[in-house]
Amino acid sequence: MCGIWFSVGFPPDRAHIEKVAHRGPDGAGWQVFEGSAGPVALGHRRLSIIDLSEAASQPMGYADGRYWITFNGEIYNYLELRNELTAAGHRFRTSSDTEVLLAAYVQWGEAALDRLVGMFAFVLWDAKDQLAFAARDRFGIKPLYFFATPGGVAFASEIKQFIGLPQFDPQLNIARAYDFLSAGIMDHTNETIFAGVRQLLGGESIRLDLQSWRPGQVVSVRRWYGILEPGTLDLGEREASERFRELLTESVRLHLRSDVPVGTCLSGGLDSSSIVCLMARGRDEGKVGARIHTVSACYNEEAVNERPFMEAVVECGRTIPHWCYPRYEDAFAEAERITWHQDEPYGSTSIFAQWCVFGEARKAGLKVMLDGQGADEQLAGYHGSFPFYFASLIRQHRFDALLRAMVERHRWHGISFADQVRSYLLPVLLPRVARLRRDRQAVSGPSWLDSEALRPHFGRSAFDTARERIGRPPIAGIGDLCLILTQSSNLAMLLHWEDRNSMAHGIEARVPFLDHRLVEFSIALGDCHKIVGGDTKRVLRRAMDGILPQVVRDRRDKLGFTTPEEMWFRGPLREFVRAGIEQTMTRYPGLLNRNGVKALADAMLDGRKTLDFSLWRIISLGIWGGVFGATA
Repeated sequence: MCGIWFSVGFPPDRAHIEKVAHRGPDGAGWQVFEGSAGPVALGHRRLSIIDLSEAASQPMGYADGRYWITFNGEIYNYLELRNELTAAGHRFRTSSDTEVLLAAYVQWGEAALDRLVGMFAFVLWDAKDQLAFAARDRFGIKPLYFFATPGGVAFASEIKQFIGLPQFDPQLNIARAYDFLSAGIMDHTNETIFAGVRQLLGGESIRLDLQSWRPGQVVSVRRWYGILEPGTLDLGEREASERFRELLTESVRLHLRSDVPVGTCLSGGLDSSSIVCLMARGRDEGKVGARIHTVSACYNEEAVNERPFMEAVVECGRTIPHWCYPRYEDAFAEAERITWHQDEPYGSTSIFAQWCVFGEARKAGLKVMLDGQGADEQLAGYHGSFPFYFASLIRQHRFDALLRAMVERHRWHGISFADQVRSYLLPVLLPRVARLRRDRQAVSGPSWLDSEALRPHFGRSAFDTARERIGRPPIAGIGDLCLILTQSSNLAMLLHWEDRNSMAHGIEARVPFLDHRLVEFSIALGDCHKIVGGDTKRVLRRAMDGILPQVVRDRRDKLGFTTPEEMWFRGPLREFVRAGIEQTMTRYPGLLNRNGVKALADAMLDGRKTLDFSLWRIISLGIWGGVFGATA
């Protein structure tokens, strides 16, 4: 929705909010106060979505100017909260959700967070009590970073806003760079790849009492939204699917609240297609407007082309489709621009494809886009979930279910029985051998990462770092995996990419699968509602029976939001790949093992090794270093 800025102690400089003018092309605001710990500055760039009038501009004041807020996001239940607050005596001069958020804080204090349904990052300033309160939504849909020095503390929507602050010196955080390069994981801790820049994680808040706190002292972070507990609901399949459908339908309805046109991303997969078809169902029942616009990325390469599935959804929902065809030559041509908007390196060219989708949405005049992000994490939609599923079946001695799963994996996904035994069963049946193998890999690491700079980080798994951060034991089942993916590792990174790609084009991305009531229900469901045999996301498939086109509901292939990266890299982009790798090696000499990187690139580009995202991660790190001038 917007870009925000808040600082205490630092010299007020409006340039910090203007760096994110792309997040709010519809207006700007700036307020400065005298605080007991130094000057207090609030900045805002506005993307007008609800109440388009000037009265709803920010920073917004309330209660005769005692409270001020700079807010990014949407409170989807603002109408219901407004009615409740009006009954409690509050009076409103706008029809915005921002004013409702201010009134909710005045009425309930920090406990107001528990009543919010939405995505948000905000900093609220109480001028009378000299109190600053910052908070981020439950799952980190909207970003909030902070940078603290003995001279001050600043909060911002994007890291680049800190450039120019005293003592801000862009340096590479080696530990987070290792996690990104080795595992492709980011945003799983409160650190960023910029050393010294931290973020509030989903469900966290900060309270600064400037009557006692001073710059240079510890900035204490509190978790206001708890860690969920998996597998606490015991429901039959029919009851679970009906409740899931009700919750998702209600979430889609709330996510359509807007005073500007709303469209939706459509990949042809189960998640985005479900949202489109629920929107169409609401339209047919007179609950939403008549025109549904879908935007999709397509390819001529048959292996990754999902257009037939998209067309089935377009026909079912009678939507107005918009198509874009991401071009291989633009993947590198746009890389620096995308990196500047992303603030950090990104994991694959699929982020470029998403960039193209939002670019097409902007051309179509769409200002809000719904997307299917979050379903895979809470419902075990990734193929990587199957090893945990197989292990669980073995522990329960459910060998008939195990055989069924192996047969269906072979039939639907083409995975041989030998590969399944080697990858899924032997690590469980021979845990000592598997453990010795993991320990050996942890000590040595991949040869291309074997450098003096990175060697100290060997033996530490990024996924385990994410798991331990929320205090969870080793994974015992699908429910545990879904919890960690949703609240600690994978989802936060995907939301980061989506927020920056959408906001770069002046578009607000909304994610109906992340209504917290739906997430809490999904996490609480047992494993039997997530994976059954070779079937993933079982409860969603059942919930969408009769709503989704059958050809989409029964899809078992899992492409993800992908590009023909393998064909591009081994074909027309081959020399660009080699040049990009060399650029990274030159910018950060000694960070990677040069011989190991060369061997990896040769093997992948020549087809002797499966081409994964490692090469792009190496390239992306170098591009990031060049864009931001970050030193190692």
